[in-house]
Amino acid sequence: MLHAPTALIPWLDPQTIIGAAGPWALLVVCFIIFAETGLLVGFLLPGDTLLIIAGLLTHTSNVFGVNIWVVSLLIALSAFVGGEVGYLIGHKGGPAVFERKESGLFSKKNVERTNAFFERFGGLTVILARFVPIVRTFAPVAAGVGHMPWRRYSLYNFIGAMIWGFGLTMVGYLIAYIPWVRDLVVEYIDVILLIAVGGTALVTLWHYLSERHKAKKAAAAGEDVVTDAGEAQELVLDADVFDRSPDLDGDGKH
Repeated sequence: MLHAPTALIPWLDPQTIIGAAGPWALLVVCFIIFAETGLLVGFLLPGDTLLIIAGLLTHTSNVFGVNIWVVSLLIALSAFVGGEVGYLIGHKGGPAVFERKESGLFSKKNVERTNAFFERFGGLTVILARFVPIVRTFAPVAAGVGHMPWRRYSLYNFIGAMIWGFGLTMVGYLIAYIPWVRDLVVEYIDVILLIAVGGTALVTLWHYLSERHKAKKAAAAGEDVVTDAGEAQELVLDADVFDRSPDLDGDGKH
């Protein structure tokens, strides 16, 4: 295994995760990728960097004991299954999934951000969301709650899982062929983690504090701030949003 400087965030350092998992390393990586979209806990998981490092370590030390094609395909499969589980949670749970909108990470703002992606990119959001933290966690659920046709969703989910899961893992593998790039990635993995995780954490914290502030103001004014099925229903996407063509220029016209 590559020797990198002591990580500033050891429990999120991909090399630390993989090294600590020992013979279960590939299973752990696949579970983390699954959890990002399947269990609604993907906010602080090192998905993107984990894929790159997994591919890189497969090249340099064959840490998983199997070739890159097996590693990449299993990771892509995990991403796909996670997306399907997220969709199922939304489809079966309905608008009630959104009722706990003041609970910090799972907030109304995060759902609205995801809905904005659907408004702009339509069904392609399922593919594009793979590369956007927070959005990739909520997109499957939002598609399920809005009852996006399952066959179409699964097609987009498969494409996204292959491009993101299979593709980024392969990128990591190919990076190992270029020594200076490989060394750069290993040397500055903490910087990558701080940017990827720290940025997401700050946005999430801001949303959390903002929602708490609004809840306190509403409570002080005597307003009803408990979970409200009517407000949750408002977060459900209209079925036609999944059929819209992407609004690439952002002018609101599709």
